[in-house]
Formats: sequence, structure tokens, C-alpha cells
Amino acid sequence: MLIGALSATVAWSCRDILPGLLGVCEQKGWQVTEVFTDHALSGKNALRPGYQYLIQAAERGGNDVIAAESQNRLSRDMADSASLLKRMNFFGVKIHTASENELDDMKVGIGGLVSTMFLRDLAQKTRRGLEGRIARGKSACEIAYGYRVKREILPDGTVSTGDREIEPDEAAVITRIFQDYADGLSARSIAAAQNAEAVPAPQSGKGTGVWNPSTVSGHIKRGTGILNNELYIGRLVWNRLTYDTNPDTGKRLSRLNPPEDWKIEEVPQLRILDDQLWQAVKTRQGEVRQAMNPAGVLTERPKLERARRPTYLLSGLLRCACCGASYTLINKTRYGCAGARTMGAAVCTNRATIGRAEVEERVLSGLKQRLLAPDLLAQFAEGYRKAFNDAATGACQDRQKAERSLKKAESRISNILTAIEDGMYTASMKDKMSELEREGPPEGGHRGQPGAHCPAAAPEPVVPVPGADRRSCWRPECTRGAAGGDGVAAGTYFGGSGGSGHGCAGRPSA
Repeated sequence: MLIGALSATVAWSCRDILPGLLGVCEQKGWQVTEVFTDHALSGKNALRPGYQYLIQAAERGGNDVIAAESQNRLSRDMADSASLLKRMNFFGVKIHTASENELDDMKVGIGGLVSTMFLRDLAQKTRRGLEGRIARGKSACEIAYGYRVKREILPDGTVSTGDREIEPDEAAVITRIFQDYADGLSARSIAAAQNAEAVPAPQSGKGTGVWNPSTVSGHIKRGTGILNNELYIGRLVWNRLTYDTNPDTGKRLSRLNPPEDWKIEEVPQLRILDDQLWQAVKTRQGEVRQAMNPAGVLTERPKLERARRPTYLLSGLLRCACCGASYTLINKTRYGCAGARTMGAAVCTNRATIGRAEVEERVLSGLKQRLLAPDLLAQFAEGYRKAFNDAATGACQDRQKAERSLKKAESRISNILTAIEDGMYTASMKDKMSELEREGPPEGGHRGQPGAHCPAAAPEPVVPVPGADRRSCWRPECTRGAAGGDGVAAGTYFGGSGGSGHGCAGRPSA
């Protein structure tokens, strides 16, 4: 803590909050060192980048206070709020808000509970409102491909909301996709044809802006994809899926609800397809699934949606240099461009493939040669020495602190023994003696000299060198392996640390 002023770390999620919060810091005499932001991110997610940077800055030291407008600006989760307070108490950092002042266990507990209940209540009210919109045949989510927003002036002068109408151009694309699939084309062929003709793809804010097979086929049970959207036959289905957030990763996951929980409304004005074409597509989807995996269709096992391909060394790390799409396994042994295979030549013309073993060997060989460059080896040695010395310093400080506590306990035990010898024994002295003796060294331990096990400097790391031989040492001052030795030139040792086992006596000091 600074004399006359405190350092403060300011957390904020909206530009309107900052002026008032800076005014609070100025009134308190705090010097603002860093400002962290999380725009348009919910406080219930503890994996927000600004929030994580704030915690890291507090742990690094140099800050005494975290200032925020209110507790829910930091976190709306009860467990995360309690964890934040616990960690900041450990690092000696106070949490101050403009509305609650300094936070303590009681304020954090009550505030976290209130925020959790607020989010739950908000979710229930939002869901109630969406159910009402569905009952009136209105939209309760984003507009599906094939439709557009419909605005009308109501008798009271307001503008209607939640209404949709058919988009003729997109409706023609949908009809063509269903007809092509019913005629025997695959989802991959249909997507490639759409990309070749430069047909605009559905825009969800998350996609690549091009057609891919999953855009067409989707997931039958979940009702996703062009071929599974029942709105195209005038049936509005809602509450098919439930969305939850994984507390460990912060990712939003979907789960399929039981059919009896679905909300279904008939909206004939939004029908694009006739029942005959829809049934033809459903029949072919069943035939394709039957041909691919009869057991998966007729029984509960195996479930294809739970299947996962094996993960290899470079899975998810390879990219196509032409289009930027992932290079994925196209069979058991070879990688190829996923964009060229699934979205057609209009997206990527790179049809080159490479064996999995070959690309892994290239990458590992390249890493080995580049990481063993002399300048990188020097950086490694310096980083190792610094990390070792930092760890040794912390260990020495802990040992010295323990020795001071032990010396204090021994002194108090000695005083109690002196009082007993002088005839001043009381019943409470026995309990106090037992308590002080428990503060002594562990069973089998010893009371060594201060700093007895604190190394003065880090040992020189032994690093690998290209073309190395395990019988020689890389250190210039070591003569092992020179002429008349093992017949290998000095300076090429590849082995363990410390020089033990090969007769090296030279060790540069840190």
C-alpha cells in the first residue's frame, strides 16, 4: 500500500460507468493504474477476457484495490463472486464498489444471491414472453432463411413486431434444394452447386458466408438445416432445444427436449413447400440413414451424434493455404482441404492431399531444427536459470519464515518450562505446551541452520544440440570427448542436467 494514496484497478463494462468510477477513485485519493473492459458480455460468465486480465493484474502485485460500479459488474454468479473475494483476500487486494463500498463476505454472499435470483427470474419472464409470441404465430427467434421481417402500422399508430413473410427469391432456392435432394443429389453436391452459382448463403452472424453440407442437411432430430425446418410446411415448432452454459468452459450447449414439451403452432401463411415434396425428402433421409447404419436407425445403439473421430497430433491445427479452411482427414491416412471437398471448386480448388505420417514428420523435424538454434538455446538457458532462481528464492523465504516461527515457539516452550520449575504450574500450561510442540518440525524432521537448503544460484541447464552425442558435454570448459577422450568433439552433449554421469566438472555460475 502506498503512503498517501492507494493503487486501484478499475473494472468497467460500459463507457457510461467510467466517469463516475474515476470520480470515486479521485475522491478516495486512489491512483488508477489499469482499466479493464468487457463490452456486451454477461457478468455470469467468469471467462470474460477483461475479467481474467483484471485477476491476473491483481495477482502480479502492485495494486491494492479493485474498483467497480457494483458487485454485479464484476460477476453475477454467486460462486464466482465468492471465489474472487477469496483470491483477492489472499493477494491482499481489496474490492471497492461505488454502491457497496468495500466488499466483505456478507456483502458478497447477499449480492451474489440477489444477482443469481435476478438472472433466474429474468429467464423465466423472457421465456413467458416468448411463449406468448409463439401462441400468436409470431417469431420468437431469428428469422429463418426464406423469410423476411414484415412491418405494418397498427390502428393505434404503433409498428407491428414479430411478423414474417415469405422472401420469394429465397423461397425459390429452398424449393430447388428440396427437389434436388428428392431427386437423389447429396447435400455436398447441392452446397457445391449453390456456391458455384454464387447464391447468397443463409446469414446467421456465425457462418462463413458460403454454403456447406451442414447448412443443407443439418440435424434431423434437432430440426436444424434447410431440409429439416418444418416452418417451410407451415408448422412453427418452438422449445425443441434447451440451451445451457457449461460452467467450466463458458460455451453454450444445446439439449434436445422431449417432444411433449414442444410448442407447435400452425402458420399456413408461411408455407413454402407442399406436403408431397416434404414427404419425399423425409423418405430419402430415412433411406440414407438406413443405408449408412442400420443399427443406428433401428436400435438405440450406436448413436452417431455421439461418435467422435480419433484425435491425432495435428488435429485442428492444419489450414489450407488457398482458402483458409481446415485440412481434415479425408480417409484413415491422408489430410485434404475441407473447403474444397464440402463446398466445391467455387470456394477452393486445392485438391492436394498429404499423408498423416508425412506431415507429422515434417512438422516435428522442422520444430526440432528450429528450436535447437543457438539463440533459442540461449533463451531457454536464461529462462530456466531465472525460473529456478525465482523458485529457490520463494523456497528460501518460506523456510526462513518457518524457522522464525519455530524459534518463537521454542522460546515460549522454554518460558513455560521455566515457570513450571519455579512452581507456577497450572492446568492450562499442559494444553499450551501441546499446542506449541505441534508447531515444531514434522515427524522425522530436524531443525537445520537457516538457509541450509537454499541454493545460491541455478545450475547450468544441459541443452540438446543438433548432431549431439550423449558421451560429450556442450560446455566449452569441459574437455571430455576431446582428442584422446571418447573420440567425440566437445560441445555436443545431449543428456541430463547437472553433468552427473559423464565426468564434467565445469559449471558456469548463474
